[in-house]
Amino acid sequence: MELRMTNVTKTFRDVNAVEHVSKTLESGVYGLLGVNGAGKTTLMRMLCTLIRPTGGTITWDGNDIFALGGEYRKMLGYLPQDFGFYPDFTVQDYLYYIAAIKGLRPTTARQRTDRLLEQVGLSKERNQKMKKLSGGMKRRVGIAQAMLNDPRILILDEPTAGLDPGERIRFRNLLSELAQDRIVLLSTHIVSDVEYIANEILLMKDGRIVLSGTSEELTAALLESVWICTAPSEQVGAYLQNYKVANVKTLQGNAQLRIVSPEPPAKDAAADIPTLEDVFLYYFGEKAGEEDVSL
Repeated sequence: MELRMTNVTKTFRDVNAVEHVSKTLESGVYGLLGVNGAGKTTLMRMLCTLIRPTGGTITWDGNDIFALGGEYRKMLGYLPQDFGFYPDFTVQDYLYYIAAIKGLRPTTARQRTDRLLEQVGLSKERNQKMKKLSGGMKRRVGIAQAMLNDPRILILDEPTAGLDPGERIRFRNLLSELAQDRIVLLSTHIVSDVEYIANEILLMKDGRIVLSGTSEELTAALLESVWICTAPSEQVGAYLQNYKVANVKTLQGNAQLRIVSPEPPAKDAAADIPTLEDVFLYYFGEKAGEEDVSL
């Protein structure tokens, strides 16, 4: 099982949305981490054969995915950022409808629907109309539809958008369960979505994969580059202007700052253990999701 990208490029007019991406994916969970506009969605749409690369190749076990056509798409499950549905369909009817489009037999469709609704925690809502569901529930239905054909390749674009913290934990546990004997690729700008479940994390910036590795490997690269220091509150603005500040905590007229910098930002700065959040800040120059960092 091998999904290989070789020098994949996608150009829109004069802009390279994806530029010379080369990566081989085998079974496991891959987290595609980057800010909005990094090229994540464009790359995923090419992997799903929705758009063709301007240059380079994408192969499945050595065969071009666009030449494989329907044979490749039968092995694919995809959740886009915004997925369409008929608002007056019930949850169950919507999943039966998607199962029919995917060519599942009615008996198989019923069995898969029952199991997936239980896995995503929507068994009680199976007869509710889609338009009555909350944003988080709709997202869970989207995850279920992507899994209906028991895909060997599961591609999820910002899958936890709209989910509350409890739902996100349930989703991550579900992904870990599903990852055996399949390729799972999910894009996000929220570090905690991939920090503990991804076998490999791919950092994407300006259309390129700038770094990849396990969470431990990525954080190890920032040893002696994350600092904790205390400064008077009136100096916080200067630190924010001159350094990449991951966090500020007010302490009775002073402030404790967490700073990512190759050099100590102050004489009393103490080195701290780097996190994946720090890695994100170091490479992208901004916080990785408002749920994860307070400033």
